[in-house]
Amino acid sequence: MGIELLGFQTTIANPVTLKGIGVHSGAEVSITFHPAEADAGIVFQRVLAGGRVAEFRAVSSQVGNTDLCTVLGFSSATSIATVEHVMAAIYALGLDNLLVEVHGAEMPIMDGSSEPFIDAIEQVGLRALAVKRRYIRIIKPVRIDSGASWSEFTPYDGMRFEVEIDFDCPLIGRQAWKGDMTPSVFKRELSRARTFGFMRDVERLWAGGFALGSSLENSVVISDDNTVVNVEGLRYADEFVRHKTLDAVGDLSLAGAPFIGCYRSYRGGHKMNANALKALLSDPTAYEVVETATPRQRTRSRDMVAVAAPGFAPWSA
Repeated sequence: MGIELLGFQTTIANPVTLKGIGVHSGAEVSITFHPAEADAGIVFQRVLAGGRVAEFRAVSSQVGNTDLCTVLGFSSATSIATVEHVMAAIYALGLDNLLVEVHGAEMPIMDGSSEPFIDAIEQVGLRALAVKRRYIRIIKPVRIDSGASWSEFTPYDGMRFEVEIDFDCPLIGRQAWKGDMTPSVFKRELSRARTFGFMRDVERLWAGGFALGSSLENSVVISDDNTVVNVEGLRYADEFVRHKTLDAVGDLSLAGAPFIGCYRSYRGGHKMNANALKALLSDPTAYEVVETATPRQRTRSRDMVAVAAPGFAPWSA
């Protein structure tokens, strides 16, 4: 049967603002989500000194550094970091067009999950637009390998994620999450999973100018004796793999259009997600761009028809 898909594009009904600190800079940040017109896509605008604006479309070609987070842009003077948790919420809720006004160098980390962004978007609601939504449908497998890690896209009648992690830490070990992605699944099973890190890495990260805003309020911290430092414990028994899946949802949203297929990864991360997406989009025989053939707001994958891809390639914009 396949999961139900949106047949038409959306935006938010009204602007909404969130404020917090950047997990790496430790600086105060504010972002405002603004409605956008059909086919605008997701656009980030960083407000710089003197009122200048650096603008980035949330697409694969604009991805710079992926070492500790996903960054849009290639210069630290203008780039926008840690977009993955925001993008995961945007993607999972089916939001196609949005202007994100940013006062700061990165997204606010909030509580380390996507839940605050989900709440903000649902607070103002989505508005349907009278333009068909397009999808990237996977039609043949695409796989990349890096040492013991690998990621792949395969054909599937829906939007599915299968993510497995394997840490040399008895608290985490080998964990897997698998499921078809819908707004309700994301909200229930993934949205509250927080970013995590190890106490042993803190001094090294601080020395490099990273994790300056990290705290027990926005991160799950694992002590040197492999226990959770946070008094409240974990939100899910397997919160670690659920957060890695949340990250993958956000990273793959940078395709510029939702995909119809299955994404699988083993011991992946931001860099692996980005490289897998680039491998897919660089092979035009591996996918087709489709839209609904019916005038319904909700549709199924089987009702999608191929359209001319050269006229719709947001990932290269």
